[in-house]
Amino acid sequence: EIEIMKVLDHPNIVRLYEVFHDEKRYYLVTELCTGGELFEEITKRTSFSEHDAASIIKQVLAAVAYCHSKNICHRDLKPENILMDSKNNNQIKIIDFGTSQKFDPSKKMTQTYGTAYYIAPEVLQSEYSEKCDLWSIGVILYILLSGRPPFDGNDDKEIVKNVKIGQYSMSGPEWKNISKDAVELIKKMLTYDPTNRISAEAALIH
Repeated sequence: EIEIMKVLDHPNIVRLYEVFHDEKRYYLVTELCTGGELFEEITKRTSFSEHDAASIIKQVLAAVAYCHSKNICHRDLKPENILMDSKNNNQIKIIDFGTSQKFDPSKKMTQTYGTAYYIAPEVLQSEYSEKCDLWSIGVILYILLSGRPPFDGNDDKEIVKNVKIGQYSMSGPEWKNISKDAVELIKKMLTYDPTNRISAEAALIH
């Protein structure tokens, strides 16, 4: 985590300033973000306007496209790992690079990391690329616009089972006023086959 954070310098990624350690612990001194997690914001609102959701996702994609350009995959993108900056309400910061990996584009990653709602199906099969991050962002965008997750269940086991199947619906009344562009972008990010899934850079241009 420390090695990865040392090389990251992006306005939408939390900045690491200093690292200290004693016999028991490492202490990471990062920039201060006092706006709370995006997760808290989601629980406060039923859903986000398309404008607000676009502003958040664009910043997430900018940070992830930057990471991918440096061959770094986050592997645990979720609203709990996206902080709001209270000084600038519209700015977000991605945190928690504890499960991130520097990857070789010619090889697949194999370790299974992630969180049930947001994990990509190919990660569950232990053979995946950096495109797993795009699946997670697709799930976040789906939640921001509809107020519910695309893959649900009573417990993690059931959620993971539904992720493996990879089928989701966009036919509820909450989708009635969502633009075709937003729906299309979600579908491009939640494409089951990662080889056909949109890249962070292409999603940013969408």
